[in-house]
Amino acid sequence: MEEFGPYTKKVIKHFRNPHNSGKIKNPSGVGKVGSPVCGDALWLYLKVEKDEDGTERIKDCKFETFGCVAAIASSSVITDMVKGKTLDEALKITKDKVVNSLGGLPKIKIHCSLLAIDGLVEAIYDYYKKSKKAIPKDLEAQHTNISKEREAVEKRYKQWMEMEENVHNKEQT
Repeated sequence: MEEFGPYTKKVIKHFRNPHNSGKIKNPSGVGKVGSPVCGDALWLYLKVEKDEDGTERIKDCKFETFGCVAAIASSSVITDMVKGKTLDEALKITKDKVVNSLGGLPKIKIHCSLLAIDGLVEAIYDYYKKSKKAIPKDLEAQHTNISKEREAVEKRYKQWMEMEENVHNKEQT
């Protein structure tokens, strides 16, 4: 397998020429996720439409990612993976499927595939909320977990910043 540093050729291909980057005008749902610790941020946009038989499918998916090579590649590949899928099918995509689709990621960058999954979950959750549809229990649980993790990370980050500020202030006196 040809590699570029710690990344596979497919990861580099998605990074250099990301698929479906940008915004969707009037999206059906938007997932906004990120981490103040590593600095990666993702906005995932969905356009959901009904087929002739009334089945809701993801007709378009785009992203804006501010992050590293792995974050951009993971965002790019998930947009390819979800197009044409029902919401239930899209929710069955795992971080492992994202990683495998990219031919692998360094262990230290696996969290980038999770960022893409969380963005998808949050976009679908947002779609259900905007549509005033009943939110499936599994989706509600995933949204709750994402929110709790974000709050915990933000709390730890805030505590760390306060500690750093105190150290800085002590050094100034």
